[in-house]
Amino acid sequence: MIYDKNGALLETQIDEFQLINKGKVRDVYDLGDSLLFVATDRISAFDVVMPNGIPRKGEVLTQISLFWFELLDWMPNHLIASDTKDFPKKLQKYADDLKGRSMIVKKAKPLPVECIVRGYIIGSGWKDYQKTSQICGIDLRDGYNMADKLDEALFTPSTKAEQGLHDENISYAQAVELIGKDIAEKVKEYSLKVYNTATDFALTKDIILADTKFEFGILNDEIILIDEVLTPDSSRFWPAETYKSGESPQSLDKQFVRDYLESLSDWKKEPPAPELPKDVVTNTTLKYLEAFEKLTGKKL
Repeated sequence: MIYDKNGALLETQIDEFQLINKGKVRDVYDLGDSLLFVATDRISAFDVVMPNGIPRKGEVLTQISLFWFELLDWMPNHLIASDTKDFPKKLQKYADDLKGRSMIVKKAKPLPVECIVRGYIIGSGWKDYQKTSQICGIDLRDGYNMADKLDEALFTPSTKAEQGLHDENISYAQAVELIGKDIAEKVKEYSLKVYNTATDFALTKDIILADTKFEFGILNDEIILIDEVLTPDSSRFWPAETYKSGESPQSLDKQFVRDYLESLSDWKKEPPAPELPKDVVTNTTLKYLEAFEKLTGKKL
């Protein structure tokens, strides 16, 4: 395993199994009849992976996903095991590195769309609305301010880009072309139901879930929830106590990283990315831990 000087896990090295995918954050190994997902501490911004990581970030992503999988027990998902004691013998020597940040999951066929749900008008949605009075081709009423809650949550799918490339928003009709009408209707229904359920729960913890993205796969002709779910990497979490309509809210995610990178006049948001300063790394770790603790009521 390769760690950076701050103790962030950047690379996994598991010789006994084949590494079949190295994403922006996760390393995925083929275990034969299942997969090993390892959430590293790598962090990306503007679709570029930074050279140094955020310590404990992979733990937060994994543990928040596990929390939601349990809470959303009506929604089938890909989880098989998350306790390293239940992992195959060949993985036991890596237990200290894998503990808290890994899952063994079912092999599903991923759908080629990101299932995005927006409950508030922010980010690219706000920019879109200002120009067109729409979000992703969906007409909206006049009068929204930045960060306002939408009258109803919107399902706005996108393509799934390879690392280094940008996802592209697509219409619901284009999603139907990609995955078929029946599946598109089902993942839209699931996405909105999961989002609305999670939103209601998060509000009891004084957290606003502004938007999120889900991934689904097909296993034995059944649609299941895969990958991470409702984490600070895939969602915008806002502390309710500081939220104000018309202002860009504070967020419990990698905003420190984005803000630092936006301040650099000489970086063009393309690889190679600059190294993150220690204070940005430390503050980002604290934000991820705060997100976990606020949501779950537990210390990591």
